[in-house]
Amino acid sequence: MKLDLTDMLYALSFALDKVETELVGVDTGHGKRVAYMALLTGKLAGYEEEELRDFIGCCLLHDNALTEFIYEELSGSRLSDGTNVKLSELAEQSKPKLLRHHSIVGEENIRLLPFRTDVKDIILYHHENADGTGALGKKAAETNLKAQILHLADLADATLHLDLERLTADEYEKLCSWIKDRTGTLFSEEVSELFVKAVTYDKLLAMREKGLTDALHEELHKKVLDYSDEEIRNIAEFFAKIVDYKSEFTQRHSTGVARKAEIMAHYYGFDPEKSIRFYFAGALHDIGKLAIANGILEKPDKLTAEEFAQMKNHASATYYILSQIKEIPDILEWAANHHEKLNGKGYPRGLTEKELSFEDQLMAVVDIYQALTEKRPYKDGMSHEKTMSILTDMVSRGELNGKIVRDMDTVMAGSQTA
Repeated sequence: MKLDLTDMLYALSFALDKVETELVGVDTGHGKRVAYMALLTGKLAGYEEEELRDFIGCCLLHDNALTEFIYEELSGSRLSDGTNVKLSELAEQSKPKLLRHHSIVGEENIRLLPFRTDVKDIILYHHENADGTGALGKKAAETNLKAQILHLADLADATLHLDLERLTADEYEKLCSWIKDRTGTLFSEEVSELFVKAVTYDKLLAMREKGLTDALHEELHKKVLDYSDEEIRNIAEFFAKIVDYKSEFTQRHSTGVARKAEIMAHYYGFDPEKSIRFYFAGALHDIGKLAIANGILEKPDKLTAEEFAQMKNHASATYYILSQIKEIPDILEWAANHHEKLNGKGYPRGLTEKELSFEDQLMAVVDIYQALTEKRPYKDGMSHEKTMSILTDMVSRGELNGKIVRDMDTVMAGSQTA
């Protein structure tokens, strides 16, 4: 399957920013700004294009483990009245643990991705200070330069909240002074010197004028590569893991949909290329949920009308995120249309049967089947028989494809794998 992985990571960075905004309050665009500043610095350091491409991938993904931290440390925290503690408050209380956890787990996670060069320890050490006071106690001499560049770019953006829409020459000078004052403590002399030389005021203005994605593309051109089925599965697993860990109540949903989507693809005789693309769509179908607040995802009671409207936005967010990846127009439709109904009463676009492909209709049934058989905050997982009863009722209301539902009954009977 052909894919520009860097473009996919640009798209994902939007979703990761939403998680980080909820958790620690960084501004939207954080991942791309960090990547842009790190890219300029890496080019000055003499890295070749392929090495730069993988380095920028790590920069875009430096906070990929935040959803796992939410799941493992924050989601279960409840106040005495049973409500969730605000994620931002818990993040501040658990900051040292947060920095260690997402550095270590984030490093482990990216092993799934098919980078072509050595990216070892870039994410692992991106919260290390030059004097050894960082998350894992490593000094600058014990960490690689790429990790140091990422560390500086990350702190510069997250700490100073650079407003690129209104960046002035005076504010840029404050940034340079801020770096100089912390050289020897937070940053090594080598990385500070490189960063200030590379990330000039003119370059930051260019980023503002062109927009983050276009500025990144100008500095690092697109490159479409052909990935093996195993590599695509690993990419899909990486993304699904991030999505599913957003809430303890939806863990394994995306992977469950992906596996069942592939089972049904084989049942209908999709060719191998189409089958792996359908699997990929299943893994990515809920990527828009990263933009939904955990208070809504984890609410144990029925959502209010306003909350349900916000929840429905995840399908639109999925469409927006995946539309930025030019090589996957079919996957975009299959993933983003999973809440559409044949009678036009679905969302986000209200498409009708004539406007929905067979694959769109199939993904919708697979998603509902998976959701009904899972335990959620407001229900236990249903049996296959009960699930089929609900799906059959939806067919009678003109919402789902009857043949697909009957085929799901045949294929999934006796199988409750997640």
